[in-house]
Amino acid sequence: MYVLKAEKKLAVIATLVEGNSIRSTERLTGVHRDTIMRLTVRVGENCQRILDETMRGLTLRNVQVDELWTFVQKKQARLSFEERFSRTLGDQYAFVAIDAGTNLIPHFDVGKRDMVTAYRFMEGLEGRLTGHFQLTTDGFVPYIGAVDRAWGADSPDFAQLVKLYGAVPPGPARYAPPKIVEAVPTVVNGNPDPALISTSFVERQNLTVRMACRRFTRLCNGFSKKLENLKAALALHFAWYNLVRIHRSLRVTPAMAAGVTERVWELQELLA
Repeated sequence: MYVLKAEKKLAVIATLVEGNSIRSTERLTGVHRDTIMRLTVRVGENCQRILDETMRGLTLRNVQVDELWTFVQKKQARLSFEERFSRTLGDQYAFVAIDAGTNLIPHFDVGKRDMVTAYRFMEGLEGRLTGHFQLTTDGFVPYIGAVDRAWGADSPDFAQLVKLYGAVPPGPARYAPPKIVEAVPTVVNGNPDPALISTSFVERQNLTVRMACRRFTRLCNGFSKKLENLKAALALHFAWYNLVRIHRSLRVTPAMAAGVTERVWELQELLA
């Protein structure tokens, strides 16, 4: 059985993390797309293990949370009646947390935009952070119960930035989202600093994901056919983002800025 050489595996992963699609990676590297997908899943599982081991005991100060939409196999409106009961098909959301001071992604989760995923996400985030910090989310209501359940009496200074949107004018369908009329800071728990109630950093991170992970690029034909492929691609992206990629504003990786590691990781370390 033919096994890819280490340098070929590295070329495939390097191409993927820079935002190329599976088929463009196939053309650039000469590796068949099915092999690329199998490699992505294996490397993604290893990246998830690395993140679970390294993103622990983090002392962060200003954490922002948001959800990033995508879909698996079909968009929600295309699902049959029976398929709509599946949690692995249709619309999926990447729940992402970021530290505004270091740009570190301490935790992410993938699932439906509902109470189940919100509770699981916050419990996972709680297991990675230590000490007191400020948390800002959007106005998604399940976050309130999720934060209370995850931290209890030790809840962070928690605020939601509730955005009010203007009415969408009738007429032909358009891609542009509705205009934001107002963003209302709403204190939920503790004494959050009003100047830090923002989701700007995590919303900018959403753009980074869409530019660096092809299956998230809007208005394109790149998408995930399986939920495990989506999770693997995200684990690969965030491991590369946290540990390998040097950020121009920081001049180090987010993991170095947060004190997680003292060096820049090599990309091939994610393949081990």
